Amino acid sequence: MSKITFERREFIKSILAGIPVLSLDWNSFPRGDSQLKKEPEYDAIIIGAGLGGLSCAAAFARQGYKVLVIEQHDNPGGYARAFKRHDFTFDVSLHSTTVGIRDGVANLISGFPEITNLKFVPHQILYRAIYPDYDIRVPHRDLSGYIALLRGHFPEEAVNIENLFADIKGFVNDLGRIQQARGQVDMANFPKEFPFLFKNFNRTWGAMMDDRIQSPKLKAIISGLWGYFGLPPSKLSPYYYAMPLLDYLESGGYYPVGTSQAISNAFAGLIKKNKGKIQLRTRVEKILTKDHAAYGVQTDKGEMFHARAIISNANAIDTLNNMIDEPEFLKDTRTRMDRYSISYSSFQVWLGLKKDLVSRTGLKESEIFYYPDYDIEADYQAILSGDLTRTGFGLTIYDNLYKNYSPPGKNTLNIMTTQGFGPWEKYEKDYFSGEKTAYRREKLRIADMLISQVEKTLLPGLRKAIEVKEIATPLTNKRYTGNPRGAIYGWNQTVDNSGNRRFPQKTPIKNLYLAGAWTLPGHGYSACIPSGLLCFSAVMEDMKKSG
Repeated sequence: MSKITFERREFIKSILAGIPVLSLDWNSFPRGDSQLKKEPEYDAIIIGAGLGGLSCAAAFARQGYKVLVIEQHDNPGGYARAFKRHDFTFDVSLHSTTVGIRDGVANLISGFPEITNLKFVPHQILYRAIYPDYDIRVPHRDLSGYIALLRGHFPEEAVNIENLFADIKGFVNDLGRIQQARGQVDMANFPKEFPFLFKNFNRTWGAMMDDRIQSPKLKAIISGLWGYFGLPPSKLSPYYYAMPLLDYLESGGYYPVGTSQAISNAFAGLIKKNKGKIQLRTRVEKILTKDHAAYGVQTDKGEMFHARAIISNANAIDTLNNMIDEPEFLKDTRTRMDRYSISYSSFQVWLGLKKDLVSRTGLKESEIFYYPDYDIEADYQAILSGDLTRTGFGLTIYDNLYKNYSPPGKNTLNIMTTQGFGPWEKYEKDYFSGEKTAYRREKLRIADMLISQVEKTLLPGLRKAIEVKEIATPLTNKRYTGNPRGAIYGWNQTVDNSGNRRFPQKTPIKNLYLAGAWTLPGHGYSACIPSGLLCFSAVMEDMKKSG
């Protein structure tokens, strides 16, 4: 039997084992009675209040289970947070996300119809991408318009472009049909019935694109959002480019009024409304186990809490390496984790401007990407090495999303570039010991380079207009999130760690589960919220089996 035949059969088995179903029927889940347990006893304890943890906790709470969320910071949200500096409010991470439409209004968080107090506004232009030879404005919720735009720039590739997007649609439709089949699929006819999935399950997004597109420039433009997914086309799974790309182009990009903190607060409100508890400024130091089963946690304050289910929204590496004292039992799991690569980090500059420079320059777009070249593979290596001469930047102009985001007559901007952790390792020891002189010098140098790039390409006079400036590096990310290497996406979405092969939510430790970017389905707002729901479903399934 050939290796590829074996891999395909194994993949089919994993698919038939159950594609995640996100349209949950809440009536199918049992209901708990939170009044039956007294502190420190809970039905579920969630470690970390990122979106995956909040989503999972909200699911338990709405079903009447007694749930405790333990968060080390003073606000829930993880990366989905905002902070204030003087008169300005800065969003930690969010530039754009997808959202469900309800009664013609974009305010539906998938799985949580009772959350109705959020308002989202669209990016009028989905995004603008500036290349050496092209300045592309992608239309909002208009896939056919985007295809026509590409065909206009590359008429010689018109048929190839249509065929590529037909392949993408076929791939997504195949996954959807398998989900609907709930595992009732004739494996003998699998290649015929699901041809796009069968062909591309074990290939990269780059290979899928190479089947159709000839022009390197066109490949780079179609892959222009790769920075949001963490890998270049040669390494990235089609699950984490083809699928979200199609959804983004068809469903559009939105931003919540009140910043991403509004999303986190909405989940926190739902948890508390249903008698759940969120304990802030508390860090879980240890997951308590007996006979390879989790039964509680111990905090940095010496508190102990017990629960039937422990869900970690912290990174999987710390959860399974440092919070649990089961080295021999988890040996194979730790070896598996060591095989995976960790995503890169980010460097961000938040700017509060003392005047409305955006209106004066006539910029209309809210999200702009600047690319100095078309070589994504080389750009990825430059990102890892910290070479800013060829990595470009993303600029988010929040005042172009909705009025009154900034104080009157002012602007709020975010400049972002992705970065590897490697260039910052030499500062790490001093940074965490409080000696930051050299670190600050490097941080300011890079921020100055990014500000100069934006000033030169998009906003003349930017430097003189700055009133407030905040900077975050990969070390900042590591300090605030605890993520190894300051990762912003968890593990990379490689072919062997994506889709149903993503690191699982159920751990070898009984009653211990994972939710968030490090597990199924992956990183991003539109993945971490479903991750919490999927984790809740897995716990419910196990509770049902155990009685």
